[in-house]
Amino acid sequence: MLDHVFFIAKMQDALNKNEMIVFGAHCAVWYSGRAESYLPDGDRLIIIKPDKTLLIHQPSGSAPINYMKEGCKVHINHSDTSLFLNCINIPLKEYLDIKLNSVHFFESHPMEDIQKIQLAGTEEDMADMIYKNPELIEPGFKPVSKEEQTKYGFIDVFGYDKNNVLVIIECKRYSADLSAVTQLRRYVEKIKASKGIDKVRGVLAAPKITPNSLKMLQDWGFEFCSVKPPKYLERYDKDQKSLGDF
Repeated sequence: MLDHVFFIAKMQDALNKNEMIVFGAHCAVWYSGRAESYLPDGDRLIIIKPDKTLLIHQPSGSAPINYMKEGCKVHINHSDTSLFLNCINIPLKEYLDIKLNSVHFFESHPMEDIQKIQLAGTEEDMADMIYKNPELIEPGFKPVSKEEQTKYGFIDVFGYDKNNVLVIIECKRYSADLSAVTQLRRYVEKIKASKGIDKVRGVLAAPKITPNSLKMLQDWGFEFCSVKPPKYLERYDKDQKSLGDF
């Protein structure tokens, strides 16, 4: 357990330096803003980020039990008998008070990270994969464009089949549902009208499709093609053999 005087000095120094702050404490929490709440005494992990986002975590679970959005002002108030961490976000009219009964540990360090997460296996990745491997749809399919922007929205892939019929492909990275079918139909009907042609094939490319969606798709004369999104970054494949399979 840390001495309160030591903790106050370390906390104030870290706040002044805009450092990342992580500490554990036995505490109670009062909050007013999005709702009114009170969290009785318990052990929590408290994180204060350089942008003054504050997160309070319990020993289990991934989501914070309470939080304050970036831009809050953090102050330490103390007397001979009590120690409080007060957080205020005036624009959002949010207030959070933490009564610190005891502090288990404290760490702070300057941190910087300007990178953005790189997503893989998106619908854009699926479109790119189909464009480069048109046989995934059918033999003889010739893609002409991908992520084509029209006034009706983005068409993932379109091209021509072996009979020179225009094909529009809508990609979904998860199970295709009724909204995906209606979206495909909207694209097909708009393209028919804009190009003045009667025959346009619509293909829904996804790993799987719900039974109701497949029925609607077929009733409207469209097609389903089972295509899984590329897994450029995945390190685990549920179909991968284990040692026991050899």
